[in-house]
Amino acid sequence: MRRPNGLAREAIRFKPASFAGTFLALLMSALIVSACGILLETSLRASVPPERYAAAPVVAAADQNEYVVTGSGEDLEKEATPLPDTARMDAGLAAKAAEAPGAAAAVADFTFPVHAPGAGSGAREPHVPGGVLTAHGWGAHTFTGTSLTDGSAPREGEVVLDAGTARAARAVVGDTVVLETAAGRQDFRVAGVADAGPRETARDSGEAGATTWFADAQAPTLAGHPGKADAVVVLAEKGTGTDALADAVKKALAGSGVLVHTGDDRGAVEDPGLGYAKVTLFGIGGSFGGIAAIVAVFTAAGTVALSVGQRARSFALLRAIGATPRQVRRAVASEALLVAPLAGIVGCLPGIGLAHWWFGQLQDRGAVPRAVDLHVSGLPLLAAVVMGLLTALGAGWTAGRRPARIKPGQALSEASVERLRPGPVRTLLGVAALVGGAILTGVAARSSGDDAAGAALGVVMLFMLAVGLLGPLVARLCAGLFGLPLRGAGPAAGLAAANSRANARRLASAITPIVLAVAFSSTLVFMHTSESHAADKQLRAGITADHVVTDPAGLPVDAAARAARAPGVQAAVGLLNTQVLVPTGSGEFKSLLGAATQGVTGSGAELAKVQDLDVREGSLDRLGTGRIAIDRTLAASAGAGVGDRLPLHLPDGTEAAPEIVAVYGRGLGVATVTMDRASLAGHVTSGFDSTLLVRGGSEKSLAALGQVTDASGYATEQNRDAKLGAWMNNTMAAVLGGFAAVAAVNTLVMTVLDRRPELGALRLVGATRRQVMTMLRWEALLVSAVGLVLGSAIAAATLIPMMDGVTGDAPYVPRAMYGALTAAVGGLALLAVALPARGALRRRP
Repeated sequence: MRRPNGLAREAIRFKPASFAGTFLALLMSALIVSACGILLETSLRASVPPERYAAAPVVAAADQNEYVVTGSGEDLEKEATPLPDTARMDAGLAAKAAEAPGAAAAVADFTFPVHAPGAGSGAREPHVPGGVLTAHGWGAHTFTGTSLTDGSAPREGEVVLDAGTARAARAVVGDTVVLETAAGRQDFRVAGVADAGPRETARDSGEAGATTWFADAQAPTLAGHPGKADAVVVLAEKGTGTDALADAVKKALAGSGVLVHTGDDRGAVEDPGLGYAKVTLFGIGGSFGGIAAIVAVFTAAGTVALSVGQRARSFALLRAIGATPRQVRRAVASEALLVAPLAGIVGCLPGIGLAHWWFGQLQDRGAVPRAVDLHVSGLPLLAAVVMGLLTALGAGWTAGRRPARIKPGQALSEASVERLRPGPVRTLLGVAALVGGAILTGVAARSSGDDAAGAALGVVMLFMLAVGLLGPLVARLCAGLFGLPLRGAGPAAGLAAANSRANARRLASAITPIVLAVAFSSTLVFMHTSESHAADKQLRAGITADHVVTDPAGLPVDAAARAARAPGVQAAVGLLNTQVLVPTGSGEFKSLLGAATQGVTGSGAELAKVQDLDVREGSLDRLGTGRIAIDRTLAASAGAGVGDRLPLHLPDGTEAAPEIVAVYGRGLGVATVTMDRASLAGHVTSGFDSTLLVRGGSEKSLAALGQVTDASGYATEQNRDAKLGAWMNNTMAAVLGGFAAVAAVNTLVMTVLDRRPELGALRLVGATRRQVMTMLRWEALLVSAVGLVLGSAIAAATLIPMMDGVTGDAPYVPRAMYGALTAAVGGLALLAVALPARGALRRRP
C-alpha cells in the first residue's frame, strides 16, 4: 500500500481533469477573497499626505465624524459615520493655541467658494471658468508660501486676487470688483495681487488659479460661518519638535472638543473626501467582501466535494484491498495540501490585479481621492490562501467521511448506485435555512427603508444555503418537474430527463453555482434598476415647475428673488441640496442614516406650487424654522410621525430636533428631508442654492441665472448623476456573478469528463454521436433552466419585500437585461457541456 501522499500524487496524475477543476475553483476563490481583502485593508489604512498643510507641523480641527455608542463598560462600542459637510471649530481657539509652549504662531484657516457675477460680460470684474473662485483668509499665506507681487494685505472690505484672476479681469490694485459670498453681493477694493504658493495649488480641485484672499477678521462672515474656522494651523518655534508641540496644543485646547493632527492625519483635514472613501472601500472590501467570501468558499467547497465524490469507487477499491479509514482520510487531506496552497498563491496574483483595477476605477469616478494609495500587504493574501486550504480540507473531509467509514463491500455497492437523499444532519440544516429564509421574507415585507434591505440580505443568504444543503432533493424534484415536457421531445430528451432524475447529486453540483450567479447578480443589478426607476418616476411626478435652473457651482445668491421679478413668473423657489444624519434603530442596532435634504428658500405654500411631494400626513404650510417634512420611509425607520420631534445632525454635525409637520411619499426621487433654507445657513460649506424651481415665466428671462431646462430634462440629468451607484452595483454583480459562472462552467466540464465511460457505453449500445450530443444539450438546458428559475425565485423573494419597503413598488426588471442573463446562462451551460463532450466522443467506444 502506498503512503497517503503517494496516493494523492498518483490520483492527481491519473485523474488530472478532476483536480484541474478543483484547482480552478480554489484559484477563483483566492482571487475574489484577496481582491476584497486588499480593498478592506486599504479602507482601514487609507491616508492622504498633507499638501496645503505640509509646512504646518500641527493642525487642530473639529472631529469630522459623528458617533453611535452602543453597549457599556467593556462592551462599549463607537461606530463612526463621516459628516456630510465640514464640522468647524471656534476661530477664537487660535489665540489659545498660539499661547502653547513652543508655538510660533497659530492661524485660523478658512476655505469657501465665492462667485463673480457677470463673468464674461465685459465688466471690470474677475473672470474665471463658471465665475467661481476659492477664497481663503489672508493668514494662510504664512504656511502655503503665497506672496504678494503688488499692493498690500487685505483689510475689511478688501480682497487680494491671484495673478491669473487679476489678468483675466484686467483688475489692478485700487479697482473695485463685485463678488458674491454667503453674506450677499458686495463691492470689494482690490488691495493686492499675489502668486499662490506651491502648497496652495498642490491638490488640484479643478479651480487652480482662481483664488482670492480676504481679511482674517471678515473671512468667517463671508463664508457664512461667523466666528467659526475650518481649522487652526500651528507653526513651531525653532527647535520645537512636532510631538512636543502637539502635546502642548492639546493641553491648551483641552475641553474644546477639537482634535489635534500631525503627520498624514493633517491630509484628512484638508481632504474631507477621505472619510467617505474609507466607507466606500469598507463597504466593498468588508460587506460585499464578506458575502463574496462566503459564496467563494461555498462554491469551492462544492467543487472539492464533487471531485472527491467522483472518486468514490476508487476509495471503495482502496478499502477493499486493505486501506484503513484513516489512510483514506489522510489521502484526501494530502490531495488538499498538494492542490490548495498552489491554487491560492496563483489566484492571489490576478486578485491583486483586480484590486488595482477596481481601486483605479473608483478614483476615476471620484469616489476615492487621487492622493490615496492602494495598500497591498501579505495579510489578505495569506488569508486567501489559508481560507482556500481550510475549505479544501473541510470539504474533502466531509465528502470522504462516508466512503472511509463504511465497510469495503458496502462502499463498492454505494459507489455503483447514487444515494437518493442527503444525510439527516444536512437535511435538518437545509430545512432550517429554508424556514429561516421564509420567516425573514415576512420580516422584510413588514419593514421599510434600511430595515427591509437588511432583512432582504438575510433572505438571499438563507435561501442560498438551503439550496446548497438540500441540493440533491431540490435537483431530483426539479428534474422530475422540468423533465415532464422533455419526455415528449424525442428519445434524446427523454434520456436526458431520466439521467437527471437518476443522478440528482451530479445535477445539484451543476445547478448550485448557477443559482448562486443568478440570485446574487439579479439581486444586485435589479435592486439598483428598481430604485432608479422608482426615483425617476417620483422625480418626474414631483416636479411641477415649468422651468428648472441649475448650476454645478451654485446659483447666484439672489437667484430666487431675481426669478420672481421676471415677467410671468408665479413662483420661484430655491433649493439647497445637502444631507443630514438621522439616528435610527435602537439598542445594539442603532445607526446613523444619511438622508438627502433640500433646504427651501421660501414658504411651504410656495414650494407646493413647484413641487408635489405627495403629502400623506400633515401639511407643508407650517414648514419653517424648527419645522420639517420627511419621507414616509424615514418616518418608519425613525419611528416618528407628524407632531413628533426628530433628532438629527445637520451637515456639519450640529444637533437639532425639529418638529415634523408633514410626511410625504416621494422622498426617494426628490429628497428624504425638506426644511427651510435658513436652518441650514452656517452649517454648509457652500451658501449657494443648487437648484431653482420656477412656475411660469420664460426660459429666455431665466437664462442669465444658470442652465435652464424643464422637469423632464432635469430628471434625465439626475439619472446620469446616479451612474456611480449603478456602476458599483453592476461591478459587484459582475465580480460575484462571473465567479459563480466560472464555477458553474467548471463543474459542468468536470461532470462531463467524469462521464466518459457512460458516454462510451451509450455508443456501444448503438447511440450515434449526434444522439449523445443532443442528450447532453438537453441536460445542459435542463440544468440552466432549473438554475435560472431557482435563482430568479430567490432574487424575487429578496427584492419584492425590499422594494415594497423602500419604494412602495414592485421590482423593476428590464426585459433586455433579464433576457441577456437568460441567454448567458443557457449559452454558458451549452458551451461547458459541448466542448468537453466533443473531445470525449472522438474516441472509439
